[in-house]
Amino acid sequence: MTRTLTLTRPDDWHLHLRDGAVLRAVLPETARDFGRAIIMPNLLPPVVTGADAAAYRARIMAALPADSTFEPLMTLYLTEETDPDDVVAAHASGLVTAVKLYPAGATTNSASGVRDVNRVRGVLEAMAEAGVPLCVHGEVTDPDVDIFDREAVFIDRVLDPLRRAVPGLRVVLEHVTTADGVDYVMSAQAGLAGTITAHHLVINRNHLLVGGIRPHYYCLPVAKRESHRQALRRAATSGDARFFLGTDSAPHTDGNKETACGCAGCFTAPNALSILAHVFEEEGALDRLEGFTSRHGPAFYGLPENSDTITLTRHETALPAADKIATGDGPVTVFDPGFALHWAVAR
Repeated sequence: MTRTLTLTRPDDWHLHLRDGAVLRAVLPETARDFGRAIIMPNLLPPVVTGADAAAYRARIMAALPADSTFEPLMTLYLTEETDPDDVVAAHASGLVTAVKLYPAGATTNSASGVRDVNRVRGVLEAMAEAGVPLCVHGEVTDPDVDIFDREAVFIDRVLDPLRRAVPGLRVVLEHVTTADGVDYVMSAQAGLAGTITAHHLVINRNHLLVGGIRPHYYCLPVAKRESHRQALRRAATSGDARFFLGTDSAPHTDGNKETACGCAGCFTAPNALSILAHVFEEEGALDRLEGFTSRHGPAFYGLPENSDTITLTRHETALPAADKIATGDGPVTVFDPGFALHWAVAR
């Protein structure tokens, strides 16, 4: 049995850090093991301009441990008022790595998102010409569409027409949750990739709902039926370079999760790599873990791989279960995969 596994240092291509006290508390959980991360811009107010991104990046850098080499990769929040010149300039300067499309009302702090993608066609065309990737939260928000169908409908109604209209645009379909999403990414010859989270590889909608509602398994896109989870596992462990890790680690304090109308998000930053090693081992694919965590993402974004490594060690006895991270705004519960973990990053 494999006992140690050395990987090129991973990157996280979809991460929420929030701001203020929560940012300061959760950032070290990612910076400890990951070289870089795409930072989501859905703050209140959102990060919509290059100036906003520079200010947010400065707050992140100030919160890093003194010896950390972690690099935040900033994104801009696309709105129907976004200035294409500002986007292009921010990307050209190296400040901004990508732009994020949230359909209005799709998830946490997305009220300022796009209601009609045709209204941002000019921005998307400028991005395609300048080589700026678009990261997409792939769900429609039409109240007539069942929440479990929103990803598939988005692909059909929004994403595929968008990519046909702006064929040079590089797109990441983030946190893929369905076989439909997997199939769509695999149908693309170039210019399209998909991120997959750790938590969607281990939970389905039964984990969320059977035996009582479990708020710390509630995320958006919501976990789907078991057949979709199996499709995600096949995609993640396949070695296909179009799929790579985006944890979508999304901290919320317990007070905002354990309530009558709780927030969406699973906080996986502390144990994402342990969960992934468990999954890839179960699938007989530990030799493909490095591609998923460390190689495919940089290749899509046109960035170099990290130059250093981490080592995962498999322990005979189960690791202590992660519990909560204390923040100045209240505790944040760490995602529980529902099984014992034996893999850990060696310190």
